[in-house]
Amino acid sequence: MSASTRPAATVVLDIGKTNAKLALVDSETRTIVALRTMPNEVRRDGLYPHFDTDGLWSFIVSGLTEYAAQAEIGCISTTTHGAACAILNDDGLLLPVLDYEYGGPDSISEAYRPLRGAFWETLSPDLPGGLNVGRQLYWLEETFPSAFGRATAILLYPQYWVWRLSGALAAEPTSLGCHTDLWNPEAGTFSRLAEDRGWAKRIPPVVHPWDTAGTIRPALAKKTGLPVGCRVVAGIHDSNASLLPHILRRRAPFAVLSTGTWLILFAVGGEIANLDPARDCLANVDALGRPVPSARFMAGREYERLTDGDKTAPSLDDVERVVRSGVMALPSFAPGTGPYAYLDGHWSSDPAALSPGERAAGASLYCALVATTCLELTSAAGPIVVEGPLSRNPIFLAALARLVDRPVIARTDATGTTEGAALLADGPEGAGPGLPDGAPIEPLSIDLSTYAAAWRDALE
Repeated sequence: MSASTRPAATVVLDIGKTNAKLALVDSETRTIVALRTMPNEVRRDGLYPHFDTDGLWSFIVSGLTEYAAQAEIGCISTTTHGAACAILNDDGLLLPVLDYEYGGPDSISEAYRPLRGAFWETLSPDLPGGLNVGRQLYWLEETFPSAFGRATAILLYPQYWVWRLSGALAAEPTSLGCHTDLWNPEAGTFSRLAEDRGWAKRIPPVVHPWDTAGTIRPALAKKTGLPVGCRVVAGIHDSNASLLPHILRRRAPFAVLSTGTWLILFAVGGEIANLDPARDCLANVDALGRPVPSARFMAGREYERLTDGDKTAPSLDDVERVVRSGVMALPSFAPGTGPYAYLDGHWSSDPAALSPGERAAGASLYCALVATTCLELTSAAGPIVVEGPLSRNPIFLAALARLVDRPVIARTDATGTTEGAALLADGPEGAGPGLPDGAPIEPLSIDLSTYAAAWRDALE
């Protein structure tokens, strides 16, 4: 196929906590025309558990080579999970990219807490492990001072891949504002912690996610067949990528539930003043640099644990039996996260006595109930848009619609993070109208009021 006949396209690199994806997106129709995936594995060798950046890079280069033969690629956009950063100099990584679920940084928590500043400065809660990038940096600096001292740049994870692709150094607000402790969302400046520790000086200038950071490295263009002028934009945090199409096309108030390993709730038009940092509430920072009240829990991880990874889809009869018998899952099955972070997750009765469908029904109801709590904590109002895996769970959707008594819209046709990240190729003015919403979800036909009240009472 000659260059003149190949369609124009954007490549989206989307690295989630569980899987990495490389998508080829048609620039005119904005549809995904090719998709490659691989598990995002954590390596246990070396200094500490870390992400397999070399394995991911091989996957990326292979995919770019394949896509370059199919389309005229004008732009690459990167989006990744939060709570990951890269410490590097001109030669590359000085330390592996730490897995945020590793508990090592907890060892310095007592020394770190007085340094991190108040919640109302950063709108970032005190989280376990490496979920606060500031705690990661402090632990790395204290544990590996020689390597850390040679660092010339500190990059958030989307921008690490921007650097691998283009050699450009950049920072942008959505990744800086993702419970890092490094950013003051309301002022739009670095936090006192970042300034006092000298980290702010090593973080590159902050630009818009859609700004061009640079063009593809010449050697990479030659290896893959990409055009030498292929742009690499600054990138975006993955949940904010899901949010981006909505803030450009909808009028507040509304809520977006971006689901995957995590359920991240964005309450656009909600109340920052009511956020409770002890319940995993925070403000994320959207692509336009504005703080957005947010809450979250590990819905995908917890659903998998509640069902033992079984893929059985629950039926209405399964739900009816679970509700009638009062069988419920009580949080939290991902310790230290979510609005019930410090409760020990358990079933109200022996889960071994449940069928796979009944366990899936209980897990779906559990996710709907915790999501409802997140909506309340952020003062969310208006329609609720669900994207990602839970948008394809009809019991979760119908239960949520029954519990909240307002429109729940499932964007099963949307690709969430990929759609939003692809928009960066044209910037906000190129967003267009997007796909129309489907009809709101019909609320579950089973009354959940007694079940939900009993669930809440059991948490007291």
